[in-house]
Amino acid sequence: MYDEAVEAGRDALSRGAWPAARRQFEKALEIAATPEAYEGLSWAAWWLEDVAACLDARERAYRLYRQADDVRGAARMALWLGDDHNEFHGADAVAEGWFNRAGRLLEDLDCPERGWLTVFDAHGALNRHDTGRARVLAVQARDVGRRHRAVDLEMFSLATEGLALVAEGAVEQGMRCLDEASAAALGGEYENLAPAAWTCCQLMSVCEEIRDYERGAQWCRQIDEFSRRMEARFVIGVCRAHYAAILGWHGKVIEAELELTGAQAELTAKRPYWRAEAVVRLGELRRRQGRLAEAEALFNEVSWHPLAKRGVAELSLDRGDPAAARAVLDRVLRQVPAVGSVGRAWPLELLVRAETALGELDAAATHLAEFCSIAASVGTRPLRAAARFLEGLYAAALGDHDKARVCFEDAVELYDGMAPFEADQARAELTRVPSRSMLTARQVAVLRLVAAGLGDRDIAERLVISEHTVHRHVANIYTRLGCSTRAAAVSRATQLGLMA
Repeated sequence: MYDEAVEAGRDALSRGAWPAARRQFEKALEIAATPEAYEGLSWAAWWLEDVAACLDARERAYRLYRQADDVRGAARMALWLGDDHNEFHGADAVAEGWFNRAGRLLEDLDCPERGWLTVFDAHGALNRHDTGRARVLAVQARDVGRRHRAVDLEMFSLATEGLALVAEGAVEQGMRCLDEASAAALGGEYENLAPAAWTCCQLMSVCEEIRDYERGAQWCRQIDEFSRRMEARFVIGVCRAHYAAILGWHGKVIEAELELTGAQAELTAKRPYWRAEAVVRLGELRRRQGRLAEAEALFNEVSWHPLAKRGVAELSLDRGDPAAARAVLDRVLRQVPAVGSVGRAWPLELLVRAETALGELDAAATHLAEFCSIAASVGTRPLRAAARFLEGLYAAALGDHDKARVCFEDAVELYDGMAPFEADQARAELTRVPSRSMLTARQVAVLRLVAAGLGDRDIAERLVISEHTVHRHVANIYTRLGCSTRAAAVSRATQLGLMA
């Protein structure tokens, strides 16, 4: 009876049937109080977010493994206890104590548990922005996983290696690692579903960081389906928070708000870090809606979260206080020391805006150059658009209005169709640029042919340019004249005497 109950419990865990798993392990414990049954019960309670029951079961399993002189089993429980105290309570010192205990138990062993300790150390290095150390440790852990045929360890370590590579600027290579690890997680290759969930969350976080919203949208759908099948509320909630950020970026405010309110309901206070993922993104949505007081309250609620710091800096810029924004951003950059790392992109972006507004153009030039270098190496369209927007701000501050105009037009074109909020910001800056002429000579030539009734292909042939170039000229004409149709542009240009 005991063996059948334990086996049934393990089967239920693999299927995501957490209540059934809990019943089976409790049934097994009524027959025999074994560490294996307590370990199984701890995972059922972990997924059900019964924190007290989870920690109690893990500690009982740890003691029983120690009594049985099962060093690997005891070390495994110590590892997960360390992770639990981090995730549920944010108790770093307690977590460190359990991790150190696991390390001492594993000193002379070559086993998967040693690999898990190593990959946890890699994440600690990532948190300290020591990406080189993190990458070395992740590779070591991946090798342990491969050697012991522990696929979940191997793939989670591969994902961690991907995080380090992206942070160092090797974005394409890093994203390949994360894509592969996530495919393995969703394909059912992970024996332990918790690291599968973490892998997916890491992938989504990186997609947001590098602004690869198309990749993020594709994976969101896959992860959402997986997490609902597993009835994993916190994974569903985090996935919805990331998806909401993508919707917000595309200007779908109502849909984003629905996703975020749903995510908040699914992310309970028992996992404060995960709940913050929804709170901070709702704050950003409120900021974009112009509801600045509500945004500030939400950012303050989770002030320790990196995105909350970003939100506070952007609020300061929105309120015309670039000095306050710069103070926040200087502190953030001091914590991300590696020049050129992807993690510096957003603070650099906001810092250039703040310094330009303050007239500190030498500092702005230095930070702009670093941001543009990161944007070029990452290569996503939103980051390239942001770089052009910042170059426009800087050129305008120097009085180079022609260059500023071209930069803002490029930003509008790159943002258009994918980021209406940012595109509108670029258009607004474009209208502030002084101009000797509303349109360039080439734009006037294009508009005259538009007025004559020619389409893009005919205009391209007449002017010996590509259709794409014609389309770009027409889009820039709309932007400069504040119009959205060809007829309106011709009418406006005629009124201004530009067609003579």
